[in-house]
Amino acid sequence: MSEIYKLAKEQYAACGIDAEAALAKLERIPVSVHCWQGDDVIGFDGGGALSGGIQTTGNYPARARNFEELKSDIRKAFSLMPGTKRLNLHANYAILDGDKVDRNEYAPKHFAPWVKFAKELGLAGIDFNPTMFSHKMVKDGLTLSSPDESVRKFWVEHCKASIKISEYLADEMGTPTLMNIWIPDGFKDVPADRLTPRLRLKKSLDEILATGYDRNKVIIAVESKVFGIGVESYTVGNNEFYQNYAAKNNICCLLDNGHYHPLEYVSDKIPALLAFYDKVALHVTRGVRWDSDHVVLFEDELKEIAKEIVRNDATDKVLIGLDYFDASINRLSAWVTGQRAMQKALLYALLIDHEALKKLQDNADFTALMVKQEEVKTLPFGAVWQEYLDRQGLKEDYLTTIREYERQIIKERV
Repeated sequence: MSEIYKLAKEQYAACGIDAEAALAKLERIPVSVHCWQGDDVIGFDGGGALSGGIQTTGNYPARARNFEELKSDIRKAFSLMPGTKRLNLHANYAILDGDKVDRNEYAPKHFAPWVKFAKELGLAGIDFNPTMFSHKMVKDGLTLSSPDESVRKFWVEHCKASIKISEYLADEMGTPTLMNIWIPDGFKDVPADRLTPRLRLKKSLDEILATGYDRNKVIIAVESKVFGIGVESYTVGNNEFYQNYAAKNNICCLLDNGHYHPLEYVSDKIPALLAFYDKVALHVTRGVRWDSDHVVLFEDELKEIAKEIVRNDATDKVLIGLDYFDASINRLSAWVTGQRAMQKALLYALLIDHEALKKLQDNADFTALMVKQEEVKTLPFGAVWQEYLDRQGLKEDYLTTIREYERQIIKERV
C-alpha cells in the first residue's frame, strides 16, 4: 500500500467513503469485452464485405486475420486489463474448420474452441450476438423484417441456432449468457409503410422466442437504433418498438449509447428502465455526432452511466459490455484504453457517497447538493486507481508493453 494511497484513503474516509470497499467491489463487476475490435468486425465465416451500416475507419497495419492471431491479441490485451472480464462474441466468429454450413446451421461445436480459450484465460463468461449483417441473405437491407419469406426465415433460424449456442456457452462457463439481437433493417429514404415491417419483425421475434430456452442460462436482449448509414429515414427496430416488445415478452433491452440522438443520454435511460426491468444491458461506446464507435474514454457521459449503475445498486442488474472498433490506431491499445476507461468510471462512481447526496436532493437542499457534487471532483481519485492497478499487478503505462508486442508479433503480419 503506497503512502499516497493511504493519504487518499484518509481523505475519502473524511467524506464518508470507504476506499477499500470500493476497490473490492470494483474487482467483482464484470465487463464484457467485444472480440470484434481485434479484426475490424470481419469475422471468420467469409460472410462478405461489411454491410448494414457497419463501417470501420482507418488502416492501421496488421489486424488479426485468423483465430490464432485474434486469440494472441486478445490474450495480450486482456492481460493489461484489470478486473473481472467476460468475452463477447459475434456469430460470424464461428470456427468452422471446413464445415460447409451457413449461419442458420451454426452449432455449439463451432464455438467450442472459444470456450476452451475463455477457460484458459479464466474469464467470467461468454456473451453472444447473432450476426445479421455482412451476408448474402441480407436482402435489400432487410433481415428479420424482410417481405421475402425465405430471407426472414433464414434469419429466424439463425437466431434460434444462436439461442442453442448461447445455452451451450452458459453451461460451459457456468454463468448466464447475454444473447443480443441487433438488425440493420431500415430504409434510406421516406418509406411508404412504417407499420408492416415492424409487424414482420414482431412475428420473427415471436418465432425466435417460441423455440424455448432456459431463461436462467440465456438472457435475450433486443438493441434499438435511431438510424444508420443507408437507413437514415426509417429504422425498423427503433427504441419504442423494442422497449415495448421487451416489456411485453419479459426479455431485456440493450442500450447502446451511440444509438440515440446526440442529446439523448443513456445515463438517463438506465434508471428509467430499472424501474420496470430486472436486467438492463449496455453496449458502451463513444459516438461523435453519430454512432461512430469511437474508443471509450473516461469522459462525462461514461461517468454518469457508471454513477447510475452504482447509485441504484445495480451492478448485478446492468450487464456492461463494450462495443467499438477503431482501425485508425493500434487495436490492442484501443481495447485496453476502453476497458480501463469503463473501470475508471465505475471506480469513480464507487467513491461517491450517493446516499448523502440523495438525502440532500430529497430535502430540496440543492445548494448543498451542488457544492458536494463539485467537491467529489477534486478528491484524489488517481491515487485510488493506481492502488487498484498495483493490486492487479498492472501499471498505468500499458503502451510500452503494446509497442513491444507490436514489434515482436504484429510486425510479422505485415
